[in-house]
Amino acid sequence: MSQDPLVVFTPSGKRGRFAVGTPILTAARQLGVDLDSVCGGRGICSKCQITPAYGEFPKHGVTVHENALSDWNKVEQRYDDIRGLPKGRRLGCQATVQGDVVIDVPPESQVHKQVVRKRAEARDITLDPLVKLFYVAVEEPDMHEPSGDLERLIKALHEQWDLDDVKADLHILQSMQPILRKGDWKVTVAVHLGDVENPPRIMHLWPGYYEGAVYGVAIDLGSTTIAGHLCDLATGEVVASSGLMNPQIRFGEDLMSRVSYSMMNPTGAQEMTDAVREGLNTLFAQIASEAEIDTSLIMDMVVVCNPVMHHLLLGIDPFELGQAPFALATSDALRLRADDLNLSVHHSARVYLLPCIAGHVGADAAAVALSEAPDKSDDLVLVVDVGTNAEILLGDKTGVLACSSPTGPAFEGAQISAGQRAAPGAIERVEIDPTTKEPRFKVIGSDLWSTDPGFDLAIATTGVTGICGSGIIEVIAEMRMAGLVDAGGLIGSPEQTGTDRCFADGRTYSYRLWDGDGANGPIAVTNADIRAIQMAKAALYSGARLLMDKRGVDKVDRVVLAGAFGAHISAKHAMVLGMIPDCPLDKVTSAGNAAGTGARIALLNRGARAEIEETVRKIQKIETAVEPRFQEHFVNASAMPNAVDPFPILRGVVTLPDLSFNAGGGEGDTGRQRRRRRRG
Repeated sequence: MSQDPLVVFTPSGKRGRFAVGTPILTAARQLGVDLDSVCGGRGICSKCQITPAYGEFPKHGVTVHENALSDWNKVEQRYDDIRGLPKGRRLGCQATVQGDVVIDVPPESQVHKQVVRKRAEARDITLDPLVKLFYVAVEEPDMHEPSGDLERLIKALHEQWDLDDVKADLHILQSMQPILRKGDWKVTVAVHLGDVENPPRIMHLWPGYYEGAVYGVAIDLGSTTIAGHLCDLATGEVVASSGLMNPQIRFGEDLMSRVSYSMMNPTGAQEMTDAVREGLNTLFAQIASEAEIDTSLIMDMVVVCNPVMHHLLLGIDPFELGQAPFALATSDALRLRADDLNLSVHHSARVYLLPCIAGHVGADAAAVALSEAPDKSDDLVLVVDVGTNAEILLGDKTGVLACSSPTGPAFEGAQISAGQRAAPGAIERVEIDPTTKEPRFKVIGSDLWSTDPGFDLAIATTGVTGICGSGIIEVIAEMRMAGLVDAGGLIGSPEQTGTDRCFADGRTYSYRLWDGDGANGPIAVTNADIRAIQMAKAALYSGARLLMDKRGVDKVDRVVLAGAFGAHISAKHAMVLGMIPDCPLDKVTSAGNAAGTGARIALLNRGARAEIEETVRKIQKIETAVEPRFQEHFVNASAMPNAVDPFPILRGVVTLPDLSFNAGGGEGDTGRQRRRRRRG
């Protein structure tokens, strides 16, 4: 039996015996322990920090003495003097084995470290990006053994980092020689590690040891907004986030209007492609400025989007997506160069587009599936990504179904008379007293209710400017619970509702939510506003109900609301409107921007890309446009909450007045007056 010292690594539990004098980094590599290093053990990068533990360890069967590691050396002292090492830490490349020892590898020293997501039920991300940095020493040229500088650089990557079959772009050849000589034949190399289609490739060179970072960006390319998260590829940290309106909106607010634009204008598709690429480049400039980096340091990118945006980004005419059978040009994941898309980032940067699920269920839905993992759920979960085009997933470990439903932009404040984007001054929360019918509200930028002392002062800089998506959901649901609007969506008259906040507005009535302050006029909810929300929520519910039909169930165990808007929706108010199926309110949770999170997972973990490609192949796609029951569900779902589905769980929590304000069901003269006005 070997008498060499025993080295035990925690938290992995891996162990082995190593000769006295073996560097801890070498022992870790031989055992497959997750210990980081960029400089290859030269004492430069400090990525391999470890914490030795001393004393009795019965669990491991060892006693660790104070002299179990070699003495603190000059390299460690120099690093400690310049940057500081936490107390008790050593550099794994400098500390050598002298006796039995237990070594803890802290999270920040692990190659595949966990990037923690804040939600308790969310899976953490294991960091394993496709672009990494490697420090190498390259052999100098020798007249007696002639070979190219590139060949010797590739040889160094192989010998020092076990990287095989590495290739290089032309720009590397054009800049490599002066960089090698400036660094005295020592360089830091950014390498794209390759994938199923491409071998590893040198992306960038720095002379000597490069102490900075390289970045990737996760993009959620939506119909209305484009959101981006800039991530440090070495740590997984989101260093900046930014967003902007999709400039394609000028061609149409919804997807089908953009498809129509491309059909009716010979250059329409190309105009929209140019617009979205320009929008992305604007976003890159914004996000890089926020992080105070150069856009050339962005070397990897993941994009998720719906099928129409997918095609327009790629420069593909979406004509076929506008008619049955809604054929995609390709549904597979794509691995492209940023140059292919005229994107202003590093000229070797790569772009990964997640696979599309079906003609109307895109890479954004695939990203939601990656983030929320319904295929790994023990209970039946409905995941709804609320946006201009809602992506809906229903499933558990036995299988997942998916569909898309055209909700339109009403949930985001568009098509609403006082609607606006979520910005300071926008009403976002509403309560209405069911007895007095008096409202109170909160606006973005203040924690005070409108009835609280100091509210006017708190909003002095922003004022009350309109209603955002979450606000319009809450006010209509509150109106329904307070008896101001009936199940069919009609607002009652002052006589019917008992409040003069309901006022005649053309042929119908409106509800005055805010009286105005002189600078800004009053804000009201109109019957047209309610109708727009009814249409949007009916489309959303009908898609979910269709998936439930296919699954053969009448209820779900839990609901996850995804999307930036979904994060702000009140579960109770959404259910009062009938946006989502009846479910215990504590089983309705928010996932935030799950599509963006899925993009970030795919950016930071290369294995996740293969995982989602396999998952998408197993998802059963349902096309709502050709399902006969969709229209039936839509008509029933126009009522609040629903004309036929009873919502027993909801009704056990809230009271929904049984009213009808239509012309035939009005009280006294009001109904007759409204009936006469409609005839005229």
